[in-house]
Amino acid sequence: MGYSKKYLPLFLGLAVGVGVFLGSKLDFTNPSAKLFSYNAKKEKLNRLIDYIDYEYVDEINTDSIVEVTVNRILENLDPHSVYIPPEELEGITESMQGDFIGIGVSYYPYRDTISVINTIKGGPSEKSGIKAGDRILMADNDTLFGEGLIREGLANKLKGELNSQVQLRVYRKGTGVFDVVVKRGRVPLQSVDASYMLDNNLGYVKINRFAETTYKEFKVAMDKLLDDGAESLVIDLRDNGGGFIAPALKMADEFLKDDVLIMFTKNKKGAIENNFATNKGSFEQGKVYVLLNENSASASEIFAGAIQDNDRGLIVGRRSYGKGLVQREMALGDGSAIRLTISRYYTPTGRSIQKPYANGNKEYFNEYMERYKNGELQNADSIQVADSLKFKTPGGKTVYGGGGIIPDIFVSKDTTRVGETLDYLLRSGRMGGYVFEELDKNRSYYNELSEEEFKEKIDVDDTFAEDFLQYARRRGIEIQLKNYKEQLKKYLKATMAQQLFGTDAFERIINKDDAMINKVLSLSKEE
Repeated sequence: MGYSKKYLPLFLGLAVGVGVFLGSKLDFTNPSAKLFSYNAKKEKLNRLIDYIDYEYVDEINTDSIVEVTVNRILENLDPHSVYIPPEELEGITESMQGDFIGIGVSYYPYRDTISVINTIKGGPSEKSGIKAGDRILMADNDTLFGEGLIREGLANKLKGELNSQVQLRVYRKGTGVFDVVVKRGRVPLQSVDASYMLDNNLGYVKINRFAETTYKEFKVAMDKLLDDGAESLVIDLRDNGGGFIAPALKMADEFLKDDVLIMFTKNKKGAIENNFATNKGSFEQGKVYVLLNENSASASEIFAGAIQDNDRGLIVGRRSYGKGLVQREMALGDGSAIRLTISRYYTPTGRSIQKPYANGNKEYFNEYMERYKNGELQNADSIQVADSLKFKTPGGKTVYGGGGIIPDIFVSKDTTRVGETLDYLLRSGRMGGYVFEELDKNRSYYNELSEEEFKEKIDVDDTFAEDFLQYARRRGIEIQLKNYKEQLKKYLKATMAQQLFGTDAFERIINKDDAMINKVLSLSKEE
């Protein structure tokens, strides 16, 4: 399975680079055709491919040769210029568009059957009466159960054209098998995970990525918090790998006064493009706190840099990832695309926060290990800065370029085995699988609970936690959490809440006793 069956690896942050969205200014347009005029070097590559295709002694898949060639070329540019094969492009595009055409359910294969974890609120399945716990047996004439179930192909059987219909055969405990027709519709992929009041004055919004719909989602959440009495706002961008620049600029505009510089870009010809705030800001006076960690990148850093460099708020957490390169997505004509770095972006004070990549992609993406080793995840004094990259904000605060946004208020990372293990269990799906099975034992009862009733009535006790540990061990994961059962129980209850009520309910529970949020709460009371 790729991990030790005795103990989980401590350094799970090694994979941090994978989560960074590779494009931050994607416009899905191709450059002018004149860029592709005759060139002897390009003709040389074309002839080589033709010779191999027609003359080589063995049959060779030249498509694979082309893909290898494209990847090798891009690898020699920078870590964020990448090739996206056709089979991956659709999913990435959907994620960044913020919606897709489908039936609107979250599911996973359970005992060789498609089991509904929950339905998307307001989506096609909810409107058709599909409920959490239902098993989808067939979609039109396609069988969706059995030993031959292939997870990768399931989504395509449930997707289709907008307003097209699919007949589902469904099994529900206590009801049996029945048929229901679902009209496919636009299913949102939410980028705002949660928004709620932390106390009477402090509103909280968590954003997981910057997609096309992010600004609209954020504006709705922010306006609701302001109506609820928020005088200060916390913008949680932890583990947000970025995405589109435009929504990050629009979000920053909400907090900055007219004509204030948000950021600027510069290409290899030295052409500068400035981005200024407009008169549309609706929260230009209240206190702002931005939460960052080592996985916050790209558009997250653009937003945080604009807030920090304009002395508009406080950055709380740990040094961000350090991605200051801008990509444009360009189609290659066969369903694939490349994202090519076309410029660098700079924060309002003029600093680039791109971390070095001269030593190759492997060292670049594994930089988390260096942060762990040099102690900067535990101590702000261990963050390495260069005096040559020192800048001053209008208010006189010193900020640094050269590799991420350094927080104004440092909060150390939980690098204990328990912290890494719990994070792994959430990402692996093991905790979600166990919780689904437990909820399924009394699905009708849980489906009738409101979120408030769930919080009051459902207690995750030591027995429940120990049962989960046994469940994990039977699946080859040996976990030692003897002294950390309270944290485990909180994660289990949060996962139950997520499956029943969504990500907002998950964040409300998981954020209790969160170190960064507690720091903000104390800061807001002091100021």
